[in-house]
Amino acid sequence: MSAVCGGPARTLRVPGRHGYAAEFSPYLPGRLACATAQHYGIAGCGTLLILDPDESGLRLFRSFDWNDGLFDVTWSENNEHVLITCSGDGSLQLWDTAKAAGPLQVYKEHTQEVYSVDWSQTRGEQLVVSGSWDQTVKLWDPTVGKSLCTFRGHESIIYSTIWSPHIPGCFASASGDQTLRIWDVKAAGVRIVIPAHQAEILSCDWCKYSENLLVTGAVDCSLRGWDLRNVRQPVFELLGHTYAIRRVKFSPFHASVLASCSYDFTVRFWNFSKPDFLLETVEHHTEFTCGLDFSLQSPTQERKRIIP
Repeated sequence: MSAVCGGPARTLRVPGRHGYAAEFSPYLPGRLACATAQHYGIAGCGTLLILDPDESGLRLFRSFDWNDGLFDVTWSENNEHVLITCSGDGSLQLWDTAKAAGPLQVYKEHTQEVYSVDWSQTRGEQLVVSGSWDQTVKLWDPTVGKSLCTFRGHESIIYSTIWSPHIPGCFASASGDQTLRIWDVKAAGVRIVIPAHQAEILSCDWCKYSENLLVTGAVDCSLRGWDLRNVRQPVFELLGHTYAIRRVKFSPFHASVLASCSYDFTVRFWNFSKPDFLLETVEHHTEFTCGLDFSLQSPTQERKRIIP
């Protein structure tokens, strides 16, 4: 596994671990959490890595092992030391980076791999959503030892669950059933079903500047933008990747800029408002590029993780 910083490359190689997700801390500049697994997540254990930048690149601040592969990670929105991971054994793990010990809490209700977890960012909420290969999404309050609600409707693996940064109690999910779905926690059900691609959808994200705009990335190598006020057709389509798009993120600094990473080993930056929408192709990696994140502190910094 290696992690790379935008601009001058900062690289850390961890033998025997393949990266699946990375997320910047919203509190500490440069601090990065990486969810990793052995043997491409097929077998073996997982490790959560907490990384800090230094003069020579990245240094390991702390690591936590789990008995199955870790596939996603999300930071708490009310405690700079706390974060949640999800794993191949169907569980979520609550960790405290200030303590060199095992998880504070384990939530085990999903019956198959949990591939996505996200912590709500809207004011007044402390809620987490998780998406699983068991075709369900679960809603959690981290202070409660069991899920608050289970959402059903997808007809295949759920790869991505993302909270709206604008609308309390609203999140999106993307699935192998080729749909993007918008859910309402208060109604405990789906609001909108969008047949977004004719292929499995592996990632989705919400624009930080518009409550109605989302993007999806799929196995068909395309990125598509969706306006929730009219979902009959995408508002943009971005083509350039040559293999499945593994993760997509909107920029927190520019309304029309986003980044994507792919099994084609590349990270690409796009501006969908320009005729020449591809801004940059980054080819730091030599294997599948599985995840990325933008830093909230610096508009020029982002992080990617790869396999291996």
